[in-house]
Amino acid sequence: MDWLSGQSDTAQAWANAQGFKGRIGQALVIMGPDGLPMMAALGYGNAKSRARDRFALAAGAAGLPKGSYEIVEGLNNEVLEVECIGWLLSSYRFDRYRTQSPLLAELVAPPNVNIAKIEAQVAGECLTRDLINTPASDMGPPDLEDAARKLANEHGAQIDVTIGDALLEQNFPMIHTVGRAADRAPRLIDMRWGDTGPTLTLVGKGVCFDTGGLNLKPGASMGLMKKDMGGAAAVLGLAHMIMATGMQIKLRVLIPAVENSVAGNAFRPSDILTSRKGLTVEINNTDAEGRLVLADALALADEEKPDQIISMATLTGAARVAVGPDLAPYFSDAQQFVNALETAALTTADPVWRLPFHTPYEPMIEPGIADLDNAPKGGFAGCITAALFLRRFVTDSPYAHFDIYGWQPADAPARPKGGVGQGTRALFAALETILAK
Repeated sequence: MDWLSGQSDTAQAWANAQGFKGRIGQALVIMGPDGLPMMAALGYGNAKSRARDRFALAAGAAGLPKGSYEIVEGLNNEVLEVECIGWLLSSYRFDRYRTQSPLLAELVAPPNVNIAKIEAQVAGECLTRDLINTPASDMGPPDLEDAARKLANEHGAQIDVTIGDALLEQNFPMIHTVGRAADRAPRLIDMRWGDTGPTLTLVGKGVCFDTGGLNLKPGASMGLMKKDMGGAAAVLGLAHMIMATGMQIKLRVLIPAVENSVAGNAFRPSDILTSRKGLTVEINNTDAEGRLVLADALALADEEKPDQIISMATLTGAARVAVGPDLAPYFSDAQQFVNALETAALTTADPVWRLPFHTPYEPMIEPGIADLDNAPKGGFAGCITAALFLRRFVTDSPYAHFDIYGWQPADAPARPKGGVGQGTRALFAALETILAK
């Protein structure tokens, strides 16, 4: 360890006595000659170990005793900002239903980092986690609307909500159809902020609970369906980052908020629905409902021809199987978008993975009896066919789609088990480049 070799004999002796090797997750408080703490050291590992564990300092922060700490050496500014985010995120606790112990090691803001930007990203991520972690009993469509209104009020944004049968009156038939069987009415949340700069519309899937509808999910598959509004939670978290930092864009956020429930008026397999865009959709599986509600919202977004549309959804199990829970799969045909996003993903420790809008698969979503099929048979390329389905509803605007998992299956540094944002910090970092004229 180069750092340790430059320290005092006392510090070196203390580190050796404690078996400190600088591995990720190791924490060491070095005592001075007077018996009081002199400094703390956190293991940073090597390049190979850091490739396996992002937020290296967060891994060791939990091992520090109560106190305030400042990072004074060892990291350049770019890495320092990411590690500060990780340290702050490691203090996240979902404590709505029970009190949990806070992280005792507080971080003092180091010099030469953008504190406002760091705090905005952490707060946005914590908002996303809280929304996903809240069970559907307390996070139905009205509650998701309340969360959006609270965010709008915080930042002076405008918000409009279309509820229940008004969805039919205002031509959002598929949002209404998917949500009509639930006791809590479906709705479309429409939030706007900013009056200068390029136009960005975020569309988030807000299925607050997904039973699968009449194609009922088995119990094991229904267990995590409180997270099926993870796309909505992600775009609200990203919207906070944008608004809190005063980014010079005109932002619109669209969230179709529904529950996919079972009742006598639930939509059925073989039904044919007519979308806002006029395209007809044959229902071959009522458990492929997320793309239906997104389709109406995307059609609305496209009518204004914004400079960029981005949708986020916990959409397909196929994406989870393809890349696992840690990567955020996305689809885009715009090379500028791809370059900016993937560069930002590396610098923000927020990994993404590009999947193709593979046009030769278009016939798979064309059933013959209607314009589109919501659940092609055969199971091949399920995440790609879902993305191709959504792309049919965006014809006049640059479009990217994220098919995220939205859930951390096991504790990791700065990422406790539970709801998690994916791709949003990378998008936040890339947006200025993506929307540059």
